[in-house]
Amino acid sequence: MDNNRTAAGADVDEPMGDPREMLALLESQQREVLNAQKAPVIWMYFIWGITWFVGFLALWSGDVDGNPWFTIPAYVATPVFIIMLVVSIVASAVLGIRINRGVRGTSTFSGAVYGVSWSACGTAFAMVGTGLISQGLSPELANLYFPAAYALMCGTIYLGGAALWRDVSQLVLGLVLLTVGAASTFAGSPGNDLVLALGVGGAFLVAAGTLTIRRRANR
Repeated sequence: MDNNRTAAGADVDEPMGDPREMLALLESQQREVLNAQKAPVIWMYFIWGITWFVGFLALWSGDVDGNPWFTIPAYVATPVFIIMLVVSIVASAVLGIRINRGVRGTSTFSGAVYGVSWSACGTAFAMVGTGLISQGLSPELANLYFPAAYALMCGTIYLGGAALWRDVSQLVLGLVLLTVGAASTFAGSPGNDLVLALGVGGAFLVAAGTLTIRRRANR
């Protein structure tokens, strides 16, 4: 008898393991990958939530017709908001690229495009507003345009993210941002600042909290 051949045959015929255990292992690995991808999204929601809530409350409080309880000097409120907005755009670009870190191919390309779209769109919307001002856009209308434009920008990008990663949270958030951003113009200035602070900032923070809970439940 050929012992080597018998041993080889035994190896071939040996069961690969319990299919249920293999399925559980695959599902566990899939959950780990999805949870890893959710972490940058949670941070993105949280950063934008703080920016919209604190930044627009600052703008609202910096207007003489805004916050009835206390005021912030406009020369303080406006720079604070601009700095927070720039930081949020840069952070979103970095986090968007990191969503698919470690994944090659089409997913990597999608994540890179998604990340770059934040800075590209942010710059484009700023240039449009600056061009309108140079053509005679009044400060009152500019105060309506810029906040609404960035709300619409964020909403549109999140709809794109929802399509890329089949993420329901981004779909819902994108629709909320589009709705609140468009509706804010009807509140006038500085009422639009309060609408955006509560509507958009609150939506981001709720989304961040909800996604955090779901991520912990899936561990």
